[in-house]
Amino acid sequence: MWSTELVALVLFTFLLAGLVKGLVGFGLPPVALALLATTLGLKEAIALLVIPGIVMNIWQAVSGGAHKVILARIWTMLLVACAFVWLGVEILAGTDTRLASGLLGVLLVLYSTYSLTGAQLSPPRSWEIWLTPLIGALSGIAYGLTGSLMVPGVIYLQSLGLDRNTLVQSLGITFLLMTVVLGLSLLGHSMLTAELGLLSVLTLVPAVIGMLTGQRFRHRISEEMFRKFFFWALLAAGAYMALRAFL
Repeated sequence: MWSTELVALVLFTFLLAGLVKGLVGFGLPPVALALLATTLGLKEAIALLVIPGIVMNIWQAVSGGAHKVILARIWTMLLVACAFVWLGVEILAGTDTRLASGLLGVLLVLYSTYSLTGAQLSPPRSWEIWLTPLIGALSGIAYGLTGSLMVPGVIYLQSLGLDRNTLVQSLGITFLLMTVVLGLSLLGHSMLTAELGLLSVLTLVPAVIGMLTGQRFRHRISEEMFRKFFFWALLAAGAYMALRAFL
């Protein structure tokens, strides 16, 4: 049974993660995992992401009319990624969670560093036909093992040269499909228990409140300044998780 203090920590974490998502359009999984993996455990933290991850990305996935364009461009990535999520969860179920937590820390450090440099990858062009499914495989394993799709999935999608609205919708479609598969994979490995499922449902309330609040304040502060603070904090959290796991 969860203690009152632990439930309060989980709900506050998803309030903060929802606020970040509302402000910058993404960030729910990395914020939640960075704050909960070292206290609750990585497997449990990933399981808690399932319900809010599905519900909060439905709107993002269905908004806009670029479904055909997106699916024509990344359908191989989505298909392969969904297949490899199960493999990632299989590895997670049989591995030392300290190692997986350390890997997540490394991924957060890489993604934060990439985002802080403002680097822009060139579109893959002629490489895209074979690179897209390869990125799908790596992304699926990473998502199943660590609950994070930032490296390499999000970075690759950003490199495709999609316009802003199409990119946001493509992220929503990708997150939604892979989170559904993640939930089924966790259930298949008996890692998404009824107790975790109930707590995951409860996180919807603070996550949605945080997201709506973040959306209201999005235009009242400098988004660039917030992004810098956010990624520096994520970099510090990732470094802490990696050092704690490996040292």
